[in-house]
Amino acid sequence: MQVSKDSIDLGIIVTDEKAAVGFYRDTLGLEWEGELALPGGRMYRLKCGTTVIKLVKLERTPTAKPEPGGPMRGLGYRYFTISVPDIRGLVAQLEAKGVRPTVPVTEFRPGVTIAMVTDPDGNTIEFLQNT
Repeated sequence: MQVSKDSIDLGIIVTDEKAAVGFYRDTLGLEWEGELALPGGRMYRLKCGTTVIKLVKLERTPTAKPEPGGPMRGLGYRYFTISVPDIRGLVAQLEAKGVRPTVPVTEFRPGVTIAMVTDPDGNTIEFLQNT
C-alpha cells in the first residue's frame, strides 16, 4: 500500500460535542480546523500535527460505549498516542485543568515515558515522550 499523507486521521463518535470540543481543543490544546455538516450529524475537526481528529456528533447517538480501563480491557481499537516533548509538564497542565491521568507518568521502558487520560466519552489517549 502506498500512502499520500504521513499520518492517519481519526474519527471519534461523541455524545456531547461541546464537551468533546472543549476537551480536545481547550484542554489538550489541539488546533481548531472547523466544522461541517454530515449526513446524519456534524463533524468538528482539530489538528494534531498532520493528523486530523474528527469528532462526530450523530443525530442519533449510538448506545454502545467504549470499554473503560484503557488497553487492557478489551480487543480492537483501545487508544491512540500523541508524542510530546515534555510529558511531565503536559500532565501538570492537564491536572491543573481537572484532568486526572488514568495512567500516571510512567517510564514504560528505558527512554520511553507514557501517561494516559480519558476524554469525556471514555476514550483513552496516551501521551508518549522519547528521552
